[in-house]
Amino acid sequence: MKKYLLFLMVSFSLTVVAQKEYYELRTYSIPFNGAEQALHKYLKDALLPALNRHGVNHVGVFESLGSPTPKQILLLIPYKDIATYGEVVMALGSDDTYLESRKPYDAVPHTNRVYSRFSSSFYIAFDGLPQMIKPKKGSQLFELRTYEGYSEDAVRRKVKMFNKEEFSIFEATGLHSVFFGEQVSGPLMPALTYMLSFSSMEERDANWDKFRVHPDWKRVSALPEYANSVSDIKRTFLTPLEYSQL
Repeated sequence: MKKYLLFLMVSFSLTVVAQKEYYELRTYSIPFNGAEQALHKYLKDALLPALNRHGVNHVGVFESLGSPTPKQILLLIPYKDIATYGEVVMALGSDDTYLESRKPYDAVPHTNRVYSRFSSSFYIAFDGLPQMIKPKKGSQLFELRTYEGYSEDAVRRKVKMFNKEEFSIFEATGLHSVFFGEQVSGPLMPALTYMLSFSSMEERDANWDKFRVHPDWKRVSALPEYANSVSDIKRTFLTPLEYSQL
């Protein structure tokens, strides 16, 4: 009986550890002279506190580095799992505090709109990194990378490559992981997206140089099973806003 109970405890522990998060990555495009501050006030004073009340923590808010037009604000929301996402959406609809605090945001007139459009993409965490890693203090540069595949199988093989080989190389070369997710909805599918954090662009450049010459990367990148697993790469550099929880 004791051995059986121990087996159940170990099995339960492994299940908890292996539970994979579900991520929403929301991108707001801000029109020229748009009501950007209304968006920040909504996120800071209404949405993030409401998400926190309903058990969703470590919400990241970023803006694109430089001065792109249109300006982009990115919101990264980690959910415990896909079921939690649905539960939180329903809870927000009946959260009186949230509904009251978002009234100024809803009252912004069409002549001074907050955004031109926003898009949402959803991801399931990788087996090899089932939970988001909160970046270390002082991380001021975030790199968001999307790897598109020419087919679903290509993306599956690239995910496998990360799970079996690349995470250890990333760790060894100072590429600080925040999240890795296989896309389940949104544009650019089939694809995967991940985020890295750094203290500066100088650290970022130096550590990617270490990665490129690492012997394990040279070995694994030449394996036939991973050939042609990435057809295009999109990269964005981000900086966290002062109210970001990452």
